[in-house]
Amino acid sequence: MPAQALSGRGHLVRDRPRSGDQRRRLRPQGPRHLLDRRAVVRAADERARTRRADRQLLLQEIVTSPRGPRRALDARTARLAAADLLSRRAWTTHDLAARLRRRGAPAAVADAVVADLTARGYLDDEAFARHWVAIRAARGYGPARLRAELRARGIAAPLVAAALAGGDDDSELERARAAARRRLPALQRGDRARAAARLRDHLLRRGFAASMVARVVRECVGLAVED
Repeated sequence: MPAQALSGRGHLVRDRPRSGDQRRRLRPQGPRHLLDRRAVVRAADERARTRRADRQLLLQEIVTSPRGPRRALDARTARLAAADLLSRRAWTTHDLAARLRRRGAPAAVADAVVADLTARGYLDDEAFARHWVAIRAARGYGPARLRAELRARGIAAPLVAAALAGGDDDSELERARAAARRRLPALQRGDRARAAARLRDHLLRRGFAASMVARVVRECVGLAVED
């Protein structure tokens, strides 16, 4: 049937392949036809990209699922997994061993890989603790909070104490004052007593000593609070 016979409103006519163009296209017919060929192509490409992204996310979820892989990791695969993890960020020996066990490495294999990486210098809990204290202290956290965070990551108590020993009371006081100044504008909407209590709780959660918190609150708010 000729194309002119199907030229009614809203109809689509499929072009026949011509020389040099073997693709079959949909040609819009009629003045009210709102279909844009380029929009159709873009929509199809977007759907294809979405399907590929969904497949990649599914594969990643299967590989890194908390339930672990289907088979146990041998020493070589566990070492490769550890190298991949270390290429992203620093790890403690405790956390890296736990992550390898979570990925399917037996406890003996995970411990052996961690011990080997520690002997080679790729894992260093002491350096990790020093770096953690420097970064977190600069963000306004006190020694009590830093000690709890390092202990939660499996750092030994002597290493934690050594990392925290480098600080002094004056620098800690300045960090507490800076944290109070950042928090105080959001607390000044109510009465002074409530603002003082909330500022005290905020600084205590940050890990500063109670006596230092009381001093900073008295300086910032002008009210004394209980330690």
